[in-house]
Amino acid sequence: MAAMRSRAGRTALIVVGVVALLVGVVFAGQGANLIPGSSMTGDRTWLYIGLALALVGVVLLVLGVRRRKDGS
Repeated sequence: MAAMRSRAGRTALIVVGVVALLVGVVFAGQGANLIPGSSMTGDRTWLYIGLALALVGVVLLVLGVRRRKDGS
């Protein structure tokens, strides 16, 4: 747990959170038929997977941003 309190741990949470949020938004957009050009387009399964992934990304971002900055 000490490693997750470090600056590297905070940065990792934020980076993984941003990636998960972006991928989730793309998946949800394809599942909602808003982003064409994929076999995922129009498939509601990907809408729900994307929403769940985006939510995980938001949670990781919040955890990363709210961590103490002093490294302790």
